[in-house]
Amino acid sequence: MVITIENAPHMLHELLWIREAWNLRVTGADLPPLLTNTPAPADADRPASIAEWRDGWAELWRECLAHAGEVHDPLMFDRLTQSAIGSDDRTTLLGKLRGPSWRDRFGDEALTEAFDDWNRAQFETLTSGLPQPYDESPERKSLDVLITAWRGGLTKLVLIPCRGTFTRPIGQSSLLLTDETRNDPIRYSEALRSVGSATKESR
Repeated sequence: MVITIENAPHMLHELLWIREAWNLRVTGADLPPLLTNTPAPADADRPASIAEWRDGWAELWRECLAHAGEVHDPLMFDRLTQSAIGSDDRTTLLGKLRGPSWRDRFGDEALTEAFDDWNRAQFETLTSGLPQPYDESPERKSLDVLITAWRGGLTKLVLIPCRGTFTRPIGQSSLLLTDETRNDPIRYSEALRSVGSATKESR
């Protein structure tokens, strides 16, 4: 059994930070909760493009989320290492692996040094408790349910540092959930059981 755990999806972190730091007040259906580690307000002057950022945020979130749920063919990485630096093939492969991004869509004006500071703090929090004893890992505590989910097609977990519970299937074999959910054995097991429910509904 192999389950990939993506615990620091960079493109999603960028979007979540921008939404709160710039107080975009994004509206729409099925948006993720606020961040657990609330960022300080962006101290730069609000640019003229802030309305464009707000209006385009939800669509870009959906695109980045869909890409985060993809399970890439291992041969794609082999092709990347064999491609020539600067070649069209390498650029295409990098684009497929990286997926859509805020910078590609809106430039880097929104991503100030404050994002780097926040992202660094996230990384320090993530790694502060490592290495974790095997018996204390969330996967070990919910092993039976995890095995059932894997047999139901789950191969990847994508984690976001948001408050509360926000569990969504993304792609055919991936599941989005919050760090809080994964760290709570009861909520984690419930999230993993949802994989079986989603599989049955899709039939």
